[in-house]
Amino acid sequence: MARRLRFNGTGSGGGSCPAVHEDLDTGEIIVHGPRLTDPEALAQLQHIDEDEIPVVIPRNTLIDFGPKDREEEPRILTPEEFARMFENFRHSAWHLEMARGYAVDRATSTYQQFVRGETPTWDMASPWARTISAKTADGASVARVRIVDDPPTEGQRYLLAHAEHNEQLGEDVRNMWRADAERHNLPDEDFWIFDSHIVAVCLWDEAENLTGVELISEPARVNQYNRWRDAAMHYALPYPEFVARMAAGE
Repeated sequence: MARRLRFNGTGSGGGSCPAVHEDLDTGEIIVHGPRLTDPEALAQLQHIDEDEIPVVIPRNTLIDFGPKDREEEPRILTPEEFARMFENFRHSAWHLEMARGYAVDRATSTYQQFVRGETPTWDMASPWARTISAKTADGASVARVRIVDDPPTEGQRYLLAHAEHNEQLGEDVRNMWRADAERHNLPDEDFWIFDSHIVAVCLWDEAENLTGVELISEPARVNQYNRWRDAAMHYALPYPEFVARMAAGE
């Protein structure tokens, strides 16, 4: 089916390129302008496929003639699609853990070992361990702040022990009491931030199973999540210090 395109405008002043068009059916944006040919500039481009052609568009053209409406329908990924994001992020992945427990944890042998009072045997060869350790070894940052109830739930106590495994993979793990999270106005959401520009809000059922993930990329909303990340990292304690204070009854 032929596209129905609307000419939004051009920044050239003469009605020619560069210009912005909008597909009235799909909402996709089509731009055209001078082709980028400089080899040094082309070498700096990321995520460009062989069949894609880079063009140069003045910033004001996009600001003036790009669509202004925010997407009303949330973008939801399946858990399987979400898992692939950990293979594709480039420099950072950060997690705020607000849940009081996770079904995926309870299904592990290490959780059963923990419940029996045994020292869990962490699997350094699991797909997660291989993926994260490779990322951190390559210089990427993987970090998380875990919110803990007072008293901690069984799932939270397991994750306090699991932090040892996270650190073995090169992660930065910190903890914060829920009362402190509420005092510092952190949201009651469980989410990841990838490369500081994509937010993945986790969706759970009543049994604490991950059912999907809502992706957020709108800059103003992403900035808010980044501010929450910065506040959480500032006020949370590294997990060894948190555990020590908890044991001392502070």
